[in-house]
Amino acid sequence: MRGMYVHIPFCDAICHYCDFVKHISKGHDYNMRYLIALRHEIEHYYKQYQHVDTIYIGGGTPSALNHEELEYLLNSLVMFHPIEYTIEVNPESYDHEKGLLFKKFGINRVSLGVQTFHQKHLERLNRKHTNDMVFQTIHSLKSIGIKNINVDLIYALEHQSVEDLNHDIDTIIELDIPHVSAYSLIIEEKTFFSHQLKRQKFVQTDEDTEATMYDLVMDRFKEAGYHHYEISNFAKHHQMSLHNTLYWTLQDYIGVGLGAHGFIDQKRTYNHKAMSKYLIEPLKETIVQDAQTLRNDHLLFLLRMTQGIDLDMVKSTYQNDIFELFPSLQEYVEHGLLMIENRHLKLTRRGLQLGNLVFMVFI
Repeated sequence: MRGMYVHIPFCDAICHYCDFVKHISKGHDYNMRYLIALRHEIEHYYKQYQHVDTIYIGGGTPSALNHEELEYLLNSLVMFHPIEYTIEVNPESYDHEKGLLFKKFGINRVSLGVQTFHQKHLERLNRKHTNDMVFQTIHSLKSIGIKNINVDLIYALEHQSVEDLNHDIDTIIELDIPHVSAYSLIIEEKTFFSHQLKRQKFVQTDEDTEATMYDLVMDRFKEAGYHHYEISNFAKHHQMSLHNTLYWTLQDYIGVGLGAHGFIDQKRTYNHKAMSKYLIEPLKETIVQDAQTLRNDHLLFLLRMTQGIDLDMVKSTYQNDIFELFPSLQEYVEHGLLMIENRHLKLTRRGLQLGNLVFMVFI
């Protein structure tokens, strides 16, 4: 399979935790200049790759585009007919007419930036929506037949209680959302929160509370019928994200847009992050991946999946036992972070919480 990631960098406001490539929108003319360059880049790739199975329009905030800009963007992709076609939406920048545009152009999955249902936490994150906006967006999408919806949930927020998190989970379950991406709050460099942390104006959640919250997330969604298929992702009714699964199984995806990266024909592509450079020439560099890097990435990503690494596949593909390739993995088995089940090496419950330690083996 092959996917395409399309980056829309524009936002109406910058979230305090976000380290993605983004800009405050500077108006219609500025947006269109970018979208025209983006269309040229898409057409460039289409000459060589006429077929993609998934498209994911991310950001930034794709729904921050106005109706004219959004229609121009979707027309730029009309030559593709993906199985799964996702767009990221923030509730405050959605309206029913945009939903109808999604439907018209074949978008069949929406990833909704919710993060939490507590207004005090939303304000701290610099999110601009209300719960009513979330409910109205979900009702609108379902009414036009877009029912494959993901909700982003962030936990371990500053001063967040376990009761707060339970309420967030209750609300998602009641809304009958088929997919949840749940992440603990990570303080990334050069974000507003990182600057506040350095000035001791931000209180991080302690590790024990964060672990308790992750346990709660795993248990509550499992009880509600969700399949925990990747460290941070939960799905019911078999509605796992096909696009993200391409990443985790080291399949090809084209990356277009400001700061986007891709993986195609065993090469990593990286676009310019500076708008002035992107508008002249999108691609910054291409790095050919050697066999060892591809192998290590493949195994690392598979271990993120709860099904784990097929040990027989490793032996047939790489002509070696995984413990001969990576002897230190045995220590993580002995320490209870990894286990072997049905000829698959997978993270234990404790390993899911400390996965980054294990992943270092492959880096």
